[in-house]
Amino acid sequence: MEKILVTGGCGFIGSNFIRYILKKYPHYKIINLDKLTYAGNIENLRDIEKDPRYKFIKGDICDQRVVKKLLRAVDIVINFASETHVDRSLQNAKNFLKTNFYGTYVLLEAARERKTKLYLQISTDEVYGSRKEGFFQENSPLNPSNPYSISKASADLLVLSYQRTYKIPVIIARSSNNFGPYQYPEKIIPLFITNLLENKKVPLYGDGSNIRDWLYVLDNISAIDLLLHKGKPGEIYNIGGGNFLSNLQLAKILLKLLGKKEDFIQYVPDRPGHDFRYALDSTKIRNLGWKPKHNFLSALKETVEWYKKNKSWWKPLKKEGKKIW
Repeated sequence: MEKILVTGGCGFIGSNFIRYILKKYPHYKIINLDKLTYAGNIENLRDIEKDPRYKFIKGDICDQRVVKKLLRAVDIVINFASETHVDRSLQNAKNFLKTNFYGTYVLLEAARERKTKLYLQISTDEVYGSRKEGFFQENSPLNPSNPYSISKASADLLVLSYQRTYKIPVIIARSSNNFGPYQYPEKIIPLFITNLLENKKVPLYGDGSNIRDWLYVLDNISAIDLLLHKGKPGEIYNIGGGNFLSNLQLAKILLKLLGKKEDFIQYVPDRPGHDFRYALDSTKIRNLGWKPKHNFLSALKETVEWYKKNKSWWKPLKKEGKKIW
């Protein structure tokens, strides 16, 4: 029986991961440590809250006392906890540096003392920065360009240092842009979907030419599951979806799916230091036997339908987060 501490488990990817793991592995137990910031929603896991294999603890990964206590009861740590929205990091970097870097330090220190079986760090493709062509491999230089990606890159380097210095078995997973159900409606796909459902325009940075690689959240989770069981400690793994679209192309697809005309696009001033293109070479994890199972357009349609059916989930969140839009 594996006992896992999942941090940030009430967030978008973390909540989908917990539900997936409990369904697939009947003998696993999960403790979910989440601070419940604006993007952490207890409702994301309401359907499993009474599962005896699951326990929720409200707390901060920066709290050494709480973290040390919880690590005594688990074998594995998977760190999803993160401040993630670039726009927010440009407004105020403090929380990003504290949670993403210092919080990782607290977890690593506790894992070192506990001699944890595995520490899995959930990172991002943004640590590599931008490139107009070609693909980033796991040994590509890091070149982050905003407080968010800088905080994640710094955390990655700290994780690797603990493996080299203290021999803690660590794995780093760097994925491309995720989308799917339960994603907080400040990110481009849920923001655009929910705006269009409210008959509002969608804000598109610059001319919309910036390119992202899209990965359905369940495909990312299946990759993390594989790394949990077959990943090699001390290694980094890129997880890319292979679905490259400009933001303008993505907007037009969503407009079509929701029956809106292109005059619903509102071009807004570009984000400072906006990375042009992210692109991961996922050969390493594919050699372990992983590949995306979901067709991008079909998964996007399913995501649109989820937001249509779950207005009671996202409407209160958009009201609370109105300062971002």
